[in-house]
Amino acid sequence: MTTADTIVINPSLEQEELPSVGGLGKSASSQSLRDCVEETMDNYFRNLDGQPVSDVYDMVLAEVEAPMLEVIMRYTRQNQTKASEILGLNRGTLRKKLKRYGLL
Repeated sequence: MTTADTIVINPSLEQEELPSVGGLGKSASSQSLRDCVEETMDNYFRNLDGQPVSDVYDMVLAEVEAPMLEVIMRYTRQNQTKASEILGLNRGTLRKKLKRYGLL
């Protein structure tokens, strides 16, 4: 996906309302995911207060991947085949990730 790509969810589907992004300077509708990640990472490093840090990559992946999978599974009404197609993952890989986060 490039920065020019946009994810559009069909608003005609009845779904549980998605949570808003709270505590950020801009509204979630006017701030890109990339901007949210950058702002959150800057805030994380500003607030370390001298604490040692490691494994940031795995921490960020877990923080982003789990809610992304939850939303996709809700959007597809738990249809793993459809979810794997949307994500561009093999269905077996999706199942492994769902198990990892206790979503299966």
